[in-house]
Amino acid sequence: MGDAVLAAEQVDVHFGGLQALTHTSVDAHRGTITGLIGPNGAGKTTLFNVITGLQTPSAGRVLLDGHDITGDGVHRRARLGLARTFQKLEAFNSLSARENVLVAAEMAKGWHAIDDAGELTDQILERVGLTNVAPYTVGTLPTGTARLVELARALASHPKVLLLDEASSGLTEDETEIVGDLLLQLVAEDDIAVLLVEHDMSFVMRVCSHIHVLDFGQIIAVGPPEDIQQNEQVRSAYLGTDS
Repeated sequence: MGDAVLAAEQVDVHFGGLQALTHTSVDAHRGTITGLIGPNGAGKTTLFNVITGLQTPSAGRVLLDGHDITGDGVHRRARLGLARTFQKLEAFNSLSARENVLVAAEMAKGWHAIDDAGELTDQILERVGLTNVAPYTVGTLPTGTARLVELARALASHPKVLLLDEASSGLTEDETEIVGDLLLQLVAEDDIAVLLVEHDMSFVMRVCSHIHVLDFGQIIAVGPPEDIQQNEQVRSAYLGTDS
């Protein structure tokens, strides 16, 4: 697969006496979707917070394109190419869908060679299938549509790595299918890396080429979907079966 564009290496996080992550390592490669799965409380969002600079690790490091960014702040990481969505929607509910994306495009204009933030915004809205709802206030949109707005806003920053926290949460089956197809198209055409935290196993198995399984803050399995599905430790810890 070549060198990873993103790598979290031997990350430890503890909150008081609670060890949230122990020697946890994950990586993501350009042109691929990597899954990060595990039970509730396994440490997935904590690891995302370490990668994006919202949580300082007790040990370990985060590399982007081979450069150590562990000491960099959230805004610096965004400029370098990290973009993220959240499990709980973080869109600007009082702004329109277009305005949400335009905010990110205007910010990215200072980091990248973007001639027209408005034109970029309209291109992304069309690509994500939001042109028809562009003028509507996000707070009035269905959850699935609002999640697409958040995804579009993340894409407006020209990310090298896109981190998605529960991208299919609140989506209908049809909407989940659309998001999956969109992500596969993005990694194929834009050569970005996607790291995906997700509970919908059918979604994960369909779109991910590689999966890391986290349980009690430790990686218990790494491999392609077919290997993860057959892994007895994973089936016991996460899929709820002993056989």
